[in-house]
Amino acid sequence: MHRILALDLGEKRIGVAVSDSMNIIAQSVGVIERKGLESDFQEIKDLIKEYGAGLLVVGLPLNMDGTSGKSAKTALDFVDKLKKEVQAQVEMLDERLTTAQGERIFLEADISRKKRKKNIDKVAAQLILQNYLDSHVQKDRTR
Repeated sequence: MHRILALDLGEKRIGVAVSDSMNIIAQSVGVIERKGLESDFQEIKDLIKEYGAGLLVVGLPLNMDGTSGKSAKTALDFVDKLKKEVQAQVEMLDERLTTAQGERIFLEADISRKKRKKNIDKVAAQLILQNYLDSHVQKDRTR
């Protein structure tokens, strides 16, 4: 069984999470500091190889009403290019509430604003992946 990688695309950083070997639990693995598409893609390819990932789940930042805005278009363009660069399957997942979920987790844990800003991308990636695992992989297990 291949592991699953999740990406939360940001302007400065890409949050990264990976599933466990059974594809049940998502865990944060850090961030990619954005330096340009070529560099970003190389780091993603390295992570795919390192974790033996067969699937990439990329957050799609839709507006709260479900429409696509500038961020969604940027993410879709990134994924179109990424699909040409990697051997893994790539899917997108609505990420509308993951950043808010992450902020709430940090606030409840009384984490400082500076630390929240530094860690929100990787937590958002973890939440994107856990949402994916809960809705897709668990359904497959019950069939």
